[in-house]
Amino acid sequence: MTSFDSSPQLNVWRALLALAVVFVMLATTGWTAVRHQRGVTSPLQTALTAWEHGRINGHVLPDPDGSPTRLGHFFASLTPHQRSRLADRYPLAVGNMNGAPVELRYRANRIALEQARAVEQQRTHDNRLSSVGHADAKQRMQRFALLDDPHRKILAFDPMGTGRVAEVFGDLDTAQRVSVVVPGVDTNVLTFQRTFRKYSAPVGMARSLYAAERTASPHTHAAVIAWADYTAPVGLGVDAATAMRADDGSVRLNAMLRGLPGSSPVALYCHSYGSVVCGVAARDLPSRVSDITVAGSPGMRAQSAAGLHTHARVWATRDKDDWIQDVPYMEVGGLGHGADPVSSGFGSRVVSAGAAKGHTGYFEPGTESLSNFAKIGTGSYRSVRCADADQDCREGFSGSGST
Repeated sequence: MTSFDSSPQLNVWRALLALAVVFVMLATTGWTAVRHQRGVTSPLQTALTAWEHGRINGHVLPDPDGSPTRLGHFFASLTPHQRSRLADRYPLAVGNMNGAPVELRYRANRIALEQARAVEQQRTHDNRLSSVGHADAKQRMQRFALLDDPHRKILAFDPMGTGRVAEVFGDLDTAQRVSVVVPGVDTNVLTFQRTFRKYSAPVGMARSLYAAERTASPHTHAAVIAWADYTAPVGLGVDAATAMRADDGSVRLNAMLRGLPGSSPVALYCHSYGSVVCGVAARDLPSRVSDITVAGSPGMRAQSAAGLHTHARVWATRDKDDWIQDVPYMEVGGLGHGADPVSSGFGSRVVSAGAAKGHTGYFEPGTESLSNFAKIGTGSYRSVRCADADQDCREGFSGSGST
């Protein structure tokens, strides 16, 4: 296996080049993404405010940001009719409420998607919008219609800005193993699913992993979540070079994980900037998260796996054609994301990405990376194929199955 470590001189050169690029970006673009978000109330926040002032049968509704356990007890105390009333009255609030029954969240988000689609349909006829505005409204309307399918299980949805969404494949209530795909830059409602290069989008990644897990362990009831419920960086600009988006994303990721039903093991699959999100989230992950797997990672905001301060096993992979290997693996003044997770000194379990091509090919059927992901997700650790025959990434596991 080719060494992933770089010479000190090359690292210094890369760092200087990266800093120069970032300074140029700061001078020319500034923190535009941040400025555009200030002072704007999202439809989700409006829905949560309405919930906070709402009542059911004369009783005040619980804090929507309360613990998933408390919210779960609240919904369990209601009749099916009462739960449906709340979903109908506060669809965005219920659809994004960690602790609410997942089937109720699916129902609420279908209602929220219908409402969002109606808003975009009106915008397509708004004479105040430019032709570009009309095209954007039409595209969003079509995307919402695609998501608003009774067979789809939308776990979270927010139409604000570029939008956030999460979708479930399988049955979360009965799953013996749960996998969560955390994508990277340029992820939003419109890029959540693609026809061309479909395995580079969250839906394609999750569907591919779900099928691979069922093949790897047919008797294991698995569920996979395509989790794009955070505001990802746009392009390879300043946001992508810092942890600002990851800080917020990590909070949202941990909140979602704590709201999942059951107690079955959870594995995270963090691609590109998604591995920054997972790295920041690592120290606060619920104990049921057994594995963190990163692919094409620019770093995890840590110098080593031990520095993540997580009980979860840390796995990493990168194919030989991935351009991400040329980024400077360091952190200086908040810029950059730390050490290379596939380097020998990081301490992760490095697995093979054979047959994967480029930065977005890790979930392609037929790749060793996808096969390894499925084996990790179903607990078949001894069947994982390591990247280096001389280094056993399966150390500590016994037998042919799980732990």
